[in-house]
Amino acid sequence: MVDVTLPSLGESVTEGIITQWFKKVGDAVARDEPLFEVSTDKVDSEMPSPAAGVLVQILAEEGDTVETGARVAVIDENAVAGGEQPASVSSTPEPTTAPAAAPIPSASAVGEGPNGVVLSPVVRRILSDGGVEASTVRGSGPGGAITRRDAERAVASGPTEEVVMAMSNGRRRMGQHLSVSALSTPHGFVAIEADGAVFEELERLGRVTRDGVSISDEMVVGLAAVRALGEFEFLNATYVGDELIVHRTVNLGFMRHVADDGMLVPVVHAAAGLTLRALARRVSDLGDRLTSRQLTADDLMGGTFTMVGAPSEHTLWIKPIIIQPEVAVLSVGAVRLVPVVVTNDGVSKVEIGRRLVLGLSFDHRVCDSVAAVEYLERVAELLAGMDLESEH
Repeated sequence: MVDVTLPSLGESVTEGIITQWFKKVGDAVARDEPLFEVSTDKVDSEMPSPAAGVLVQILAEEGDTVETGARVAVIDENAVAGGEQPASVSSTPEPTTAPAAAPIPSASAVGEGPNGVVLSPVVRRILSDGGVEASTVRGSGPGGAITRRDAERAVASGPTEEVVMAMSNGRRRMGQHLSVSALSTPHGFVAIEADGAVFEELERLGRVTRDGVSISDEMVVGLAAVRALGEFEFLNATYVGDELIVHRTVNLGFMRHVADDGMLVPVVHAAAGLTLRALARRVSDLGDRLTSRQLTADDLMGGTFTMVGAPSEHTLWIKPIIIQPEVAVLSVGAVRLVPVVVTNDGVSKVEIGRRLVLGLSFDHRVCDSVAAVEYLERVAELLAGMDLESEH
């Protein structure tokens, strides 16, 4: 006679649930043939037979919780399948020799699938977490049992084939242009946090100009960016061949998302010298014509410096790719309410303030990070000192 015991199932695992017997009393079994399945919180495993012979006794039924090392069955190596069993052998364990098996767990502990098939804890947890009813799952295990793989496949329902999506012409052109820029331009990037108190003043005055045009945060930053370029002319430039051309006229591009077609960059030509009211009017007009698809080629040509606004109110910062032949692009994060340390007369305290992150992607052939930061700090200074009432 050979005792079948529950082997060690891994470190820290001391017990398992017998979820299924692949053989019944009287069946012949070969050595290493799967005999029963056991489940733990970590894994489902098929246990092989330790010997060849006939299964003459089952000591732990399906659903029983058994400690590792405990006897769960007996195999007679000399018996013949279908022959008479010794009178002393039965499928019911004797109280004096059988291990103390735990009571059969309730449905909440083990669970049942279709046709009363016992679900292992692992399978039940996968189906429960995935919101899948066991009755809808077709098991591939012995007797229709739902295996772990069946459960995972059921949870991952829906199309699994790859889908080939055609790129729009706009996205293809954008990707080609930016790929060339990313590979051929030595990009650098710096970012600073700027005081956004000017936007509190904008809220007080109202976000509509006296001409009835809406004012966005991006427009306010754009005005400061254009004015700062007067002191950092090398950033308002383009590369043509090996020559850097510094432009006296600032043509400010505003990067805009176009649904299902990538991005476009409408350009406000001759932006230097504009008031906030005039800049808002020009940007609003370009936006309206972008929406109605009435932009002309001239509206998209000739940019010398580009801005990228925050795509959402949760955007901290953006690291954009330079649009060749330009040499820099300014990114604007969302204006946020944050705790700010304020010091007056040597006394520091925390107040609620408005802050935003300004970033600059720059061509290293034109400047380094020191000059780039100096430009951003100048933009921040112009923002803080802007007279919105006269600009409004």
